Order: sequence, then C-alpha cells, then structure tokens
Amino acid sequence: MMRTILILGNSNKRFSGVTSTMLQVLPEQSRLIETWVMGEHNLPKGQAWLSFGECLHRLRDPQYRDVRFVFHARRNDEMIQALLLRAFSKAPLKIFFTSTAQRLHSNFSRWLMGKMDQVISTCEAAASYLTPKPDVLIPHGIDTRRFQPLDDKAAAMAELGYKGIRGVGIFGRVRQQKGVDVFVEALLQVLPTQPDVHGFVIGEIKPADRDFVENLKQRISAQGLEQRIHFLGKLPFEQLPRWFAAVDVACALSRNEGFGLTVLEAMASGTAVVASKAGAWPDILAAHNAGQLVPCGDVDATAQALHDLLCDDSYRAQCAANGLVGVTSDYTVRREAAALVDVARALAERG
Repeated sequence: MMRTILILGNSNKRFSGVTSTMLQVLPEQSRLIETWVMGEHNLPKGQAWLSFGECLHRLRDPQYRDVRFVFHARRNDEMIQALLLRAFSKAPLKIFFTSTAQRLHSNFSRWLMGKMDQVISTCEAAASYLTPKPDVLIPHGIDTRRFQPLDDKAAAMAELGYKGIRGVGIFGRVRQQKGVDVFVEALLQVLPTQPDVHGFVIGEIKPADRDFVENLKQRISAQGLEQRIHFLGKLPFEQLPRWFAAVDVACALSRNEGFGLTVLEAMASGTAVVASKAGAWPDILAAHNAGQLVPCGDVDATAQALHDLLCDDSYRAQCAANGLVGVTSDYTVRREAAALVDVARALAERG
C-alpha cells in the first residue's frame, strides 16, 4: 500500500463545534493513517503540530517524494491554505472539504469548493445547499467512551449538588441563536406543574450576550423561579459528560445549526432529547426515536415536548434507550474516522 499522509487544517483560534469534531476524531484517524495537524490551536497537551511554513517545507522535501498527501479542510481559510500549499510546493496534494453550513454559500465559498478534489457533507440538509450534490455524506460521531449513561440519574444530580430533583439541560454558548430563550420560556410554562424539575443552562456567556441573559433572568425572577433555573456558565470540558448523563432531558434548540453534536452527546449519555428542526437533528431523531422534534423558535411546542417526556417515565426511558442504540450503531468517532480515511485513501489513489 502506498504511503499516504493526511493533513488536517486547524486554523481557528476560537474553540468551536468544527474544532470539537476535529479533535474528537483525531485520535481515531491517527490510528488508521499517518496524520499531521497544521495549526496549534486548542490541541491537547502533547499533540504534535506543524505551522504552514513547516508543512510547506515537508511537502518540498525529497524524502517525501513518493508520499501521497491529502489535505482535509473544514473552513474557507483552510481551503485557501491547502491551495497555497499545492501551488507553492508543486506536490501532488489532493484536497477535500467538509461542508456543514445550512445556508446559501457566498460566491467566494463556491469558487473555493470548485477548486477542491472532493466536497463531502454531514447530513441531507447541509448537502441540499451544494451544487453539485456531494457523493458522500459522513455524519459526525462522538467518543462513546467519554459520553456514557449512568445507572442512577438521581444520585448523579445529588453528587452535583442538586439532591432530590430532576434536571432539564441546554448545552452550548448562551445566546439567542442557540434557542436559550426558547428553553427558558418553555420552562416558565413547565416548571409550575413539575415541582421537582430544575433547568440548567450550561455554556459560555460572551460579553455581547450579557444583556440577552439579563433579560432572561428578569423574566425568570418575575415568575419566582430564580431558584429553579440555573445559569452555570462555561464548565470544564471533562465535566460535561456527567451533566449530560445526570439530566433527564437534554434540549438542543438552535435556530440554525451546521450539524450539532449536542443531540448525539445526550443520546450516548442515556438521556432523552428535545431538539429543534435544525442541523442533522431531524435526520437523527427520525431514524432513532430518541426524543421529540420541535419547530425552531416554537416555545409552546417545546413546552409540550418537555411535558410529555417528564410526565411519562416509560416513554422517556424508551427514548433514552433508542438513542443509546442509535449512537452506538451509527454515530461513533471510530465510524466517522474510518469513513474520512476511506475518502483520503481514495483520493490518494487517483495519483
């Protein structure tokens, strides 16, 4: 078998969903194919990386003359970097791009994608914005060794400092686009009828969103529920799996989403889901019945879905069980890594 090296773009200093998917799949990919990461951002301690200049030097190095290089880009600037590497190194570098955006692409983005050797996507909704349509859909996966169900959610909540309650959580950056306002307004309807339920908003609050959050807190205080809806802020990455497994229902209510790992993380944690019709969530929930889908921005539908799941223990447990089976069969990082490596090897074989 020819020696193939996969180069991963890592251009964004800010930790994002794209960064998270790359980092989660990286260890599995590295076991299957020799992998270089171009860019130092957000990497775990000990992970080797190359600068653009170092990568260019290696592509020009005679010792790599017989190596087939493939670059995987996930952002526009990574496509640009890959094209520059190919132009300046004169190496037969193949490039593929993963498009997750569910919107019309700019002329410049379409031009860049036209320069790629292959464009793939993650779900039908994102693929529908591409012309021509991609030949390959590779959904994101998660590490099921990190996200696992717990035997006793009540005990887990007690260990987290909330004894005797059931939890409903929303995870991710706290802003309107993520539907945090929908989550809060739905809880204002549900909590008066569910005295043992608390809501948890877990995620970073940027300065630009502080007024948005303050308005939500005022709404909560006006209803006398400030002791039952908790804004926990950004938690350490290693703490998130326990929270996903401790809550009874996880909400993912984005108004728009590229793919969205939150639903998969909840499913792997044995937690039922309420998700908006954004990202890959319609595909995932339709296939695996792990919870309920609601229209984006629909407070009443979200409140009803929460009510249905919280009031019926057997229904909620069945959704959780369905989700766990679905993740294990279709959405692991191992499966995603193998599929991406297959794309890279196929491109390398084109010569």
